[in-house]
Amino acid sequence: MGSLDSGRFHGLEAVGYGVEAPEAAQNGNGHVEFEAPYVSVVLPTREESGNVEAVAARLDRVLPGVPLEVIFVDDSDDDTPAAIRRIRSDRPVRLLHRPPEKRWGGLGGAVVEGIQAARGEWVCVMDADLQHPPETVEDLLAQAEATAAQVVVASRFCPGGSVGPFRRARKAMSRVSSRTALTLFPGLRHVTDPMSGFFLVRRDALDLDRLQPRGFKILLEILVRTPDLRVSEVPFKFGRRQAGHTKASAREAIRYLEQLGHLGVGKLAARFGRFGIVGLTGLLVNTLLLAVLAGPLGIGYVAAAILATQGSTLWNFTLTEAWVFADRDHGRSLAQRMGMFFFMNNVALPLRIPILFVLTSALGVHYLVSNLLSLVALTLLRFAIADTVIWGKGAAKMKTAHSYDIHGIVSVTSDARLPELERFSIDEVITSPSIRVRIGSARDVAAGRVRPTVPVGLNGHGPVLNGNGNGNGHLPAIELNGHAPLLNGNANANGNGHAPLNGDRRTLSYVEGRGLGFGIAIEQHADLIEVLASPLLERSPHVLYTNVVEPIMRWLLASKGYALVHGACFANDGEAMMVTARTDTGKTTTCLKLLDRQPYSFLSDDLTILCADGRVLGYPKPLTISRHTLHAVNSPLLSRRQRWGLVVQSRIHSRTGRRFALRIAGMKIPAATINALVQCVIPPPKYQIDRLVPSAQLAPEAQLMTLVVIERDHDREQRLEPHEAVQVLMENCEDAFGFPPYSYIEEFLQGINGGNLRHTERAVVESALATVSASVLGSSTMDWWRRLPALGGVTTRA
Repeated sequence: MGSLDSGRFHGLEAVGYGVEAPEAAQNGNGHVEFEAPYVSVVLPTREESGNVEAVAARLDRVLPGVPLEVIFVDDSDDDTPAAIRRIRSDRPVRLLHRPPEKRWGGLGGAVVEGIQAARGEWVCVMDADLQHPPETVEDLLAQAEATAAQVVVASRFCPGGSVGPFRRARKAMSRVSSRTALTLFPGLRHVTDPMSGFFLVRRDALDLDRLQPRGFKILLEILVRTPDLRVSEVPFKFGRRQAGHTKASAREAIRYLEQLGHLGVGKLAARFGRFGIVGLTGLLVNTLLLAVLAGPLGIGYVAAAILATQGSTLWNFTLTEAWVFADRDHGRSLAQRMGMFFFMNNVALPLRIPILFVLTSALGVHYLVSNLLSLVALTLLRFAIADTVIWGKGAAKMKTAHSYDIHGIVSVTSDARLPELERFSIDEVITSPSIRVRIGSARDVAAGRVRPTVPVGLNGHGPVLNGNGNGNGHLPAIELNGHAPLLNGNANANGNGHAPLNGDRRTLSYVEGRGLGFGIAIEQHADLIEVLASPLLERSPHVLYTNVVEPIMRWLLASKGYALVHGACFANDGEAMMVTARTDTGKTTTCLKLLDRQPYSFLSDDLTILCADGRVLGYPKPLTISRHTLHAVNSPLLSRRQRWGLVVQSRIHSRTGRRFALRIAGMKIPAATINALVQCVIPPPKYQIDRLVPSAQLAPEAQLMTLVVIERDHDREQRLEPHEAVQVLMENCEDAFGFPPYSYIEEFLQGINGGNLRHTERAVVESALATVSASVLGSSTMDWWRRLPALGGVTTRA
């Protein structure tokens, strides 16, 4: 139970409660107590005394059974506050009257104050003049829950909507204002009515400190300043005003134009600033490379300068891609953007010569000033080309969640596509996933704001550990070491603190480079693990899955009584064989040769879900292959370009490359960021099984009969006792994980359901392997695929 008068806002009143309201009660201080609302309806008012009682009465009938509060934020100089105080309702009604000296930001500022005062998980913003039908609130909430959107706009211009009974000139002005906004901000092209004043927003999706409201178009402000929001729409028909007069005026039109200019110019200036910072770091990289190439390596200075330019250009491209234009919905592929960027940078250098000549010789400008002006001119030119051509569409992303259902046990929604889970992809929107992955801004990730209303501190460039919140909401920090993560315990705060949103919660942050590199913030709730990932990880989805989602998946499955074990799995007539080995032993090659030559169905190549009753559930991720591995099968469906790509991909993502990555992970350097950048530029060679073995059939599950441990050793075959088989399989599972930030995620998730998940996972494995035949198969020639069928009882093909 919470108090209606939170004490956070001057003049915030609790008004209009009917004595029959079952959730309302008086506490010892005379404050009204009520059930925490699910929806807060914010109505900014100014001289609306003839409308407020009618709109409250209609809101009383909306969403029966759903906790809802009504907040009037009033800027009136008439008797509107008195009319609001006369309201009697079964639901909480609150009044925030702003005196003239406090009316900052106009209607937009009033809405922001209303959102700040709101207690609901969802906030609906609407006018109080009944031109926004209160009954549409039900449609907005239904759409939000059906699509997992964070903002749902009530649109006059989408199919089924209407601008209402206005004159032709007023309708034209509405359309022109919306078209103007869409032209200036092409990232809003999926929103038909960005000027709507009627919308529903998830409160924790907003960072209110970012908003700088001017005038009455607050939705436009929210959409432009928070470009990673998932947006949906419902149609509505603009109604007639019941009483009073419209607030639209020439002054508001001028304010609107000022808002467009402020939003557009501010965003452009910030982007250019980031572009300039990247350029300065590139100069440093260029200088260092030139010094090394022309110095210790003894390369001629001309050749060294050319090579240094290529190195600094790659550096600049990577940062420009991951930071400057991270919010762009690109019209070109990564390879095209990189090629154009390299071309632009190499062509730009010779252009300085004629600019210097004209400024110095023709115009008489001092050569030092000419040099500076040429650098500024080229920077402006390069930014213009990058902004309008290379990353040309300038479209901020409207996130569409990808949904994955893993055997009905675990479900995942993700802003970024997760290729490893493609076989589990579903078209339906999952409204209550087990794991929710969002891509956030570098600022939010660095601050650990999984939900923006819950701030989390950060210590250094590695994570910090916080315990339980105290009474005043301050979280005491317990530092583990210089690179330890931030872990928040139960935040039970009052006063100026932040209370948990969904009961008890714990938060982990692991951030490198202040969120510009690899960065995640994880928040654990009773039935949800929420992940906020840095923009770089959207560009490197394999790292997002392998280093973040998969470790979470392992321990979440353990909490549900399953084990995600490191082993390939095949089946024949419902009976399965699992092959496990240390990483890079040759399991993938063996898997491909078996499937190409034997009548097995495919369950998994790398990880398999093991049940306590001995069943195995398929986990068919794409297989990571090399040129050598490709020779294991007869007719892979790869193009010539894909085959040639393996030349480079195999070297980077080889056993040696992985060993090097694990080595640098032990150093005090941002290893996870380096890994993400490498895989962003050169993605790993991963292909689904039917691209490599077209005849392969998938099996959803089977009963495990045989476990085989393959080793690179002299030829031998040795039976394993059940306890030995369990030990080997558990050790191989540990070998499959370990790259940062795995150890922090494991420690963080061990407390799910209050148990020790390591013990739970081992108990599942022991139960599953109790009656399974297990053996070690050593080979000096890696011919396991020839010998495995006999162990599993599968007849070799003729």
